[in-house]
Amino acid sequence: MLLTGLATALLGPILPLLSQHWQLQDQQSGLLLMAQFCGSFSGGLTVSRHLRRSLLLGFCAAAIGFTSFALAPTLGPACLTLYVAGWGVGQLITACNIIAGRRYGTRRGSAVALLNFTWSFGAMLSPLLAAWLTPRFALARLLEGFAACFVVMLIGLLFDLRGVPAEILSASDVTASPTEASASRLAPRSYLYFIALLFFYGGVETSLSGWLTTYALRYGNRTLTLSEYTTLVLWTALTVGRAITSLLLLRVRESTLQRVSLTLGAVFTAGLALAHGAWSIAAFAVLLGLSLAPFFPSTFSIMMGDRPSARQAGVVLAMSGVGASILPSLMGVVSTHTGSLQVALAIPLAAAIVLLGMSFFPPTPTLAATPLTSPGKHPMSHT
Repeated sequence: MLLTGLATALLGPILPLLSQHWQLQDQQSGLLLMAQFCGSFSGGLTVSRHLRRSLLLGFCAAAIGFTSFALAPTLGPACLTLYVAGWGVGQLITACNIIAGRRYGTRRGSAVALLNFTWSFGAMLSPLLAAWLTPRFALARLLEGFAACFVVMLIGLLFDLRGVPAEILSASDVTASPTEASASRLAPRSYLYFIALLFFYGGVETSLSGWLTTYALRYGNRTLTLSEYTTLVLWTALTVGRAITSLLLLRVRESTLQRVSLTLGAVFTAGLALAHGAWSIAAFAVLLGLSLAPFFPSTFSIMMGDRPSARQAGVVLAMSGVGASILPSLMGVVSTHTGSLQVALAIPLAAAIVLLGMSFFPPTPTLAATPLTSPGKHPMSHT
């Protein structure tokens, strides 16, 4: 999860360098974000119920994709290679979250938040390492080194699986009994509801993180290195917020924390669009990171309480990749045609408002849902 966090947040801090190197407009830069997160969507959508296999394929694809991206001569091949890398990252993120959601029947929200704290920590390291390393090393060499990290993890996983019987490796990673497995399925309305939630949230988070370096560079009167640190501030706040969320979810209902998160996120996104100057942009980056941190752990915990099948959970998580590809790309189009990234921030703001409205109309949980037994929580705490 640490490595996938690095991979997910990698493109934002280096986007100004790529735009300058290939002379790209914002609309073209948005295609890079779209390619990466379309790949992430495909990876989550095609995750195998044999989760060990998805981990192996994910490491392979990410290593190949990022190595090829380092060697890409133009925008077209770069988009293609980022799609491959994103596919691998999508496989890894989805498999890890499903494993955690199944293993922790009680205090699931806290466990998922702690797992995603690790992911957020990796995302936080991405702009920090970019700001520190890009002035010292060629970007292609850095990307090749990053791809090598996935190779090392692949070797480690293969070593860990050495000697495991083939029938276990090919067995489905389902721990439920046959009766429970047959009942583990979201109702259609719930399925569509969680798909929509993750679609819009993926778009909001990536729109902010993907464009923040560029935004700070234009409106904060900063150098590229200092602008990359602004994105670091966002991911640091998100990481701290995930750690706090892990504690809050031991005492606060998921639905309550979800709505507070969305309310504050919408307010602070509007504030960022009106911000002028480096300090105000950085301040709103901190507030946005803290406010958005609880949304994914609380929402994923609510969904896993309804006992989705592995394929359904994979599709729901994959939809965050669709939102993460469409909304940031749309921001690039709006920015190019209006000449203002501040105007383009209306897109994640509108998405946050839609999410807030949806949170007040959750679907009725399926009868097969497994009750959460965390202290102080009602089994159907999200209704």
